[in-house]
Amino acid sequence: MTAVVPVTDQSLLDAEARVAAASRAVVARQKRSRWALVSPALAVIGVFGIGPLLIVLIYSFLEAGTYGGVKWEFSTEAYVQFLFEKDLFDDTKLIFTDSYLQIFGRSILLAGITTVICLVLGYPCAYFMATRPPSQRTFWVFVITLPFWTNLLIRTYAMFVILRDDGIINNALTAAGLISSPLQIMFTDTAIAIGLLYAFLPFMVLPLYASLEKLDFRFVEAGFDLYATRGKVLRRIIIPLTKPGIVAGSILCFIPAIGAYVTPTLLGGGKQLMIGNLIALQFGSSRDWPFGCAASLILMVMVMIALLFYVRNAQKGAVVHG
Repeated sequence: MTAVVPVTDQSLLDAEARVAAASRAVVARQKRSRWALVSPALAVIGVFGIGPLLIVLIYSFLEAGTYGGVKWEFSTEAYVQFLFEKDLFDDTKLIFTDSYLQIFGRSILLAGITTVICLVLGYPCAYFMATRPPSQRTFWVFVITLPFWTNLLIRTYAMFVILRDDGIINNALTAAGLISSPLQIMFTDTAIAIGLLYAFLPFMVLPLYASLEKLDFRFVEAGFDLYATRGKVLRRIIIPLTKPGIVAGSILCFIPAIGAYVTPTLLGGGKQLMIGNLIALQFGSSRDWPFGCAASLILMVMVMIALLFYVRNAQKGAVVHG
């Protein structure tokens, strides 16, 4: 006969303790595994993302070196310099100046105009792509991404052929009898805006296409069945359902455009400065590293505040509609 071992309260407690210990061990192993998988990404972010930002932050609170670089002495001169300049005859007196604010304002304006035009032109393009048969959509995506196969510098130089005094636009307008003398397009804000539009239009089209491709067009058909006009269907159905693509495309256009460097340098001829050119000058000919770092941080903070404000409003709108 098999002996029956009596189960006592102590043996039950020991069993529960062993099960709890085993569960804690499993959870600990899972945490270690997750950290092991995430650690390389965190290391890359820390070394190549957070590290440079900390260097820029530290340098912005130092004094500028005589021949470039920095002096390791704490100073807020770089931030004061953004809005004020010292009086020529009295170093202790500060005079308000809006020179850098004008550059920031021009950059924001050009980036905003570029984003709006990209949205106006990109939305019909993305809608056309999304409504093609599935077998043709890959071809149209290829066509949109084709400019990325060429370096941005080369593409910007190619705009000279279109925008210069004897370029394609002026020759076409002259041949049509619309103008008698060439229009001055090169080295203006208009040339910069056209160059930014050409450079960043694909960044708007692709997110819009991704949203429109997922759109359930039965909602559109239902709108027409309820006798809605094309305008109402667009405003009340299509645009609200593709809002994530609009937001993503606007962010992908606005942020790179506001800090663009190559396009304003070439098409603006160095006469129409944007934030990217201003920052580059501080690390180049001006040799004012602290101010260059301060301008970079001011730009970053402005963009972050704008994005946080937009995301907060978007979340409130989602809650209201939900």
